[in-house]
Amino acid sequence: MRLEKCWFCSSTVYPGHGIQFVRNDAKIFRFCRSKCHKNFKMKRNPRKVKWTKAYRRLHGKDMTQDATFEFERKRNRPERYDRNLTENTLKAIKTIDKVRSRREETHLKNRSKGKAAKKVREAKRT
Repeated sequence: MRLEKCWFCSSTVYPGHGIQFVRNDAKIFRFCRSKCHKNFKMKRNPRKVKWTKAYRRLHGKDMTQDATFEFERKRNRPERYDRNLTENTLKAIKTIDKVRSRREETHLKNRSKGKAAKKVREAKRT
């Protein structure tokens, strides 16, 4: 089962879902729903549309560089069973979850700091 990414919003497109558009130069664009397809046909830039992943990454709403996401991708390869390896992997997964949650907390704190400073500036103006 091959899971594709939507060209416009970067969400996953499951088999049998979405729309596929093939341009004259044989470039394939896959869309998860008609909303993404229509926005593409209107020549909208996904980096300027607020609900897309590209916008959220560009404006600091989502975490962009996190090595744990790359680790997850690598983990999908089948491996030969080894008890020590699985034990170490389970320990690593727990520590990775801790690291990810800590990074997420700091990310959210940093976002809220900017909002608090903005409120203070607005209060000073009025």
